[in-house]
Amino acid sequence: MADDLCFFIKDMLIIRAPVKNYLVLRICLVAFVMVCGVFMCSIGLKQISNFTKAGYIDTKMVARPCEMPNIEKWERSYVHFPKPATFNRAECACNPVRYFVISSTQRSGSGWFETLLNSHTNVSSNGEIFSVKPRRSNMSTIVDTLDKIYDLDWLTSASKNECTAAVGLKWMLNQGFLQNHEAITEYFKTKGVSVIFLFRRNLLRRRISILANAYDQSAKPLNGKHKSHAKILASYRPSINTTLLIPELKQADNMVKQALDYFNSTRHIILYYEDIIKNRSVLNDVQDFLRIPRMKLKSRQVKIHKGPLHEQVENWSDIQKVLNGTPYESFLHEDYRVS
Repeated sequence: MADDLCFFIKDMLIIRAPVKNYLVLRICLVAFVMVCGVFMCSIGLKQISNFTKAGYIDTKMVARPCEMPNIEKWERSYVHFPKPATFNRAECACNPVRYFVISSTQRSGSGWFETLLNSHTNVSSNGEIFSVKPRRSNMSTIVDTLDKIYDLDWLTSASKNECTAAVGLKWMLNQGFLQNHEAITEYFKTKGVSVIFLFRRNLLRRRISILANAYDQSAKPLNGKHKSHAKILASYRPSINTTLLIPELKQADNMVKQALDYFNSTRHIILYYEDIIKNRSVLNDVQDFLRIPRMKLKSRQVKIHKGPLHEQVENWSDIQKVLNGTPYESFLHEDYRVS
């Protein structure tokens, strides 16, 4: 046995290990290395997974909320930082946005007034949204529509860029505004919506405008073209039904009073069309109310009826007889003139 294990070559002793034992050691070593490698890989993957999760959580926690501007405490509920789903506000994400609604009655100058507001770089007033009946069918659809507008996800031609500073709409009193006044008031208070009331002082002028507009809508085309041009429409002189005149004026007056009573607890401003016509500085008050930078507001709309009131109706003498001695007698007198 000793002869098999060792021999001498030139005075050197060589010892050979058994072949089988050597192979077993190599296999065990390779297996050990493989097990260690799998173990270390699993540990590494687990650490990477934990790091990724931790990093994600940290990112959400590090995302700092937008800083509130230096304003009085009561006003903070009217400052918003909407996060639209349809686009990214990017660098304007922390630019504060004010919510508003223009509440008015038909033929009170609200369309003209809204074009003035929309001429401001940072204002988006989205028009008469609730003229579409399904949008005001119930309070749920009303809230869904308002949320979309105030989240900046209601896209119209009036929509500005991501740096919008005030967003709103025009809402007529007879479009579910008064019928749902309790729920709407609560929504305005919760969401921090400011109300801009716009009315006409002279309800007789408004009545004439309603009749002129009805004529414009029903006027037949001339040579295939609609004849609702300002000059042609201005020449139209309606005849007012004097039997219904006082009840109609009273109804319009009561609607305005009702609106002001229902929404008295909201943050609001009351404007009159005649005041804006006579003094454009009133528009500065509106911009201050919305907390937006003052700009010179412009509109491309033209006023149709510019002349004296008695020249705008067919039966002026009958109207005088009916209104003299009533609470509406003052409507007969000239309240403003536009050159």
